[in-house]
Amino acid sequence: MKFTELNLPDVVQQGINDTGFESLTPVQEESIPLALAGKDVAAQAQTGTGKTAAFLVSLFCRLLENQNSTSHNPRALVMAPTRELVVQICKDAELLGRHTGLKVQPIFGGVDYEKQRQALKDGVDIIVATPGRLIDYAKQKVFSMHRVEALVIDEADRMFDMGFIKDLRYILRKLPPFEKRQTMLFSATLSGQVMELAYEFMDLAERVEIAPDQVSAEGIEHILYHVSRSEKFALLLGLLKREAEPGRVMLFVNTKVEAERLCGLLLANDIASAVLSGDIPQKKRMRILDQFKLGSLTHLVATDVASRGIHIDNVTHVINYDLPQDREDYVHRIGRTARAGAIGRAISFADEEMVYVLDEIEAYLGFKIPSEMPQDEDFCFTYKRAQPKRKRPPVEKPAAGKRKRKRPRRRPAGKSRAAAPKD
Repeated sequence: MKFTELNLPDVVQQGINDTGFESLTPVQEESIPLALAGKDVAAQAQTGTGKTAAFLVSLFCRLLENQNSTSHNPRALVMAPTRELVVQICKDAELLGRHTGLKVQPIFGGVDYEKQRQALKDGVDIIVATPGRLIDYAKQKVFSMHRVEALVIDEADRMFDMGFIKDLRYILRKLPPFEKRQTMLFSATLSGQVMELAYEFMDLAERVEIAPDQVSAEGIEHILYHVSRSEKFALLLGLLKREAEPGRVMLFVNTKVEAERLCGLLLANDIASAVLSGDIPQKKRMRILDQFKLGSLTHLVATDVASRGIHIDNVTHVINYDLPQDREDYVHRIGRTARAGAIGRAISFADEEMVYVLDEIEAYLGFKIPSEMPQDEDFCFTYKRAQPKRKRPPVEKPAAGKRKRKRPRRRPAGKSRAAAPKD
């Protein structure tokens, strides 16, 4: 089906034309007509299949139908589990909705507290938010949720995984009753927990399930190397040097400590890289992602905080330096490459500590990952070691009972002591 067959408002169709979209993906073809008819939708589809465009197009059409509202309070709310996903949804909304005149505001922690607060006071049409900061503003009565006409919950399964379900339930109870709003729920899996949420807070949701022919994208070439933990970096460096033009490379590890160690080794060997982990301040995180998109950073070392919600074009390689401990995380990690019909490579290292999760990953994928034992020429053992961080010398504290002696203030040159006043 073509988008032109949906008879969308001209301003929405113009935004779709700007993006270059012509035909609907399966999840869009199933969910958009239901949403346009006013139905609640609970949709399952894998990452990278056009879920974001599906709910944004539906939201824009619904809000444009009724433009009589003069309230400054939001008319639609999109909930997402990560800050990166919030930013990505807003970017897609800016492109698809640029001709609609609807104001979209991201709300997430880590940056611009007063700026976001003021934006809500000034009035917005659509809020795209993570739960924590949104609840903070709601409790301060910066805005009200009583006029919300439509709600979208994106990556609902991830909401459970990240412990946001209590916050999400708090927000859902502050919204108008489900019969007075439209609700759309999108998830990679419609688990029992997700469907329980749908039954409690949705109005007889239409269930849409797009079963992929395979769990991972078609354009990904998988390869697995069995290698000892002590030789992993030598193999990584050898493989990176062997690739003629690796382009953008994302390397996944399981811990922040390992991410910093690996990034230090890459930098010591003249490979432009940075770390993306959960405790990186939001401004720095966004700066790193912008540098990665622009190409000044070619390698991004990330923990699983980056496996969802980051949509960067032309990521040619995803390297599982550590195999993930959760089999579903393998699919989310490698989903950063081969997006929108492109091709990419997923390279994984199975060391003696993490090889035990391989059977679960392969069972989930439905096929065995092609594996190789690396040859001598695949390694590069002549590499520079990362320089250890310099520690500041400890500050000596004065002994107990002794007061630190103050230095006498120096008079500026050319100035004499003022004469004492006479009686």
